Amino acid sequence: MSWQSINTFFVKEHVGMFKASNNFDIYNAESGEHILKCREPNLGIFSKLLRFTDYKRMTPFDVHVTDMDDDMIVQIKRGISLMRSKVQVFDNDGSLIGTFQQKLLSIGGKFQVLDENDEPVCMLQGKWSGWDFKFTADDQELAHVTKKWSGIGKEMFTSADNYVLDISNSVPDGSKARKLIIAAVMCIDMVLKE
Repeated sequence: MSWQSINTFFVKEHVGMFKASNNFDIYNAESGEHILKCREPNLGIFSKLLRFTDYKRMTPFDVHVTDMDDDMIVQIKRGISLMRSKVQVFDNDGSLIGTFQQKLLSIGGKFQVLDENDEPVCMLQGKWSGWDFKFTADDQELAHVTKKWSGIGKEMFTSADNYVLDISNSVPDGSKARKLIIAAVMCIDMVLKE
């Protein structure tokens, strides 16, 4: 089964005492099958050092989401961030498919998901208190990210760095919106939460 036809994903962060890079494993939440990897393979030494300081939220990142054969799904990049983040998302061929623009002074966290022409695709917004985030467009929920889950991944849900992404059936398989939502979920931790 292709990852693009799956609607419910379990995202598990690799935890480590002295871990500077962002690494996640993504599973089919219904079957428990490991389907995608999210890695930060090219983290520079200066960025690594800053990741252990109060400047962690400002450091650049270059995250690769790949399938199990290491074929690129999306690449997520951000330069140094001073006030608010602007993140670029690239397709497997290196072409820009969209960006995320963090909203200034948003309560709980919010950023706009834009396509390659800076046209709005959806908005990610939520609350840290309940770790509950929604992707919405035209008053319709496209996806939901939460820490609450009672499916097959429940026993793996032991840390604050694990969560579930549920994409609506209204988001077509193979669409750019689906890739942008997967990429944006990886950015919740890196842009809003850190």
